[in-house]
Amino acid sequence: MSKDCLRLVAVEPLADYRLRLSYADARTFDVDLGEWVRTTKSLAPLKDKRLFAQARLGFGGHGVEWIEDVLDLGADNLRHLAVEQAGGIGHERIWNWLAETGLTLDQGAEALGISRRMLIYYRNGERPIPRAIWLACLGWEAVRPQGRSLPMRVAPITVPPVA
Repeated sequence: MSKDCLRLVAVEPLADYRLRLSYADARTFDVDLGEWVRTTKSLAPLKDKRLFAQARLGFGGHGVEWIEDVLDLGADNLRHLAVEQAGGIGHERIWNWLAETGLTLDQGAEALGISRRMLIYYRNGERPIPRAIWLACLGWEAVRPQGRSLPMRVAPITVPPVA
């Protein structure tokens, strides 16, 4: 599988700091950059709607640029944001989960009960992350098992009797 999912083929600026992004894997997303423009110092120039409207495809489809070599955003970050805004689970969550837990790809795949290759697909954005996989990531963090494997069952919680 290629990384076409992270290469842009078209960018269309829309009203209200939104972009329509078309990727090489034939997926199109509308992404709202309003919050980023309002709160990110380096994106402050984009508050000028005329400049924002000049959004264009960056070199090789690896981003969107407004001012060459000065003001641009990566295609991978934009796709993550667009997927999240559409209610999905962006690929960067898997990158962060692996980094925060210190798990290798092999360990992460074993913890989730999937193949290493499938975890790579999710991490790289090549396949959508199923909600069950993300919930398994959150569950793994909640349990934080010691050693190589997850516990087969969680110890029951005992509640003291009410006096």
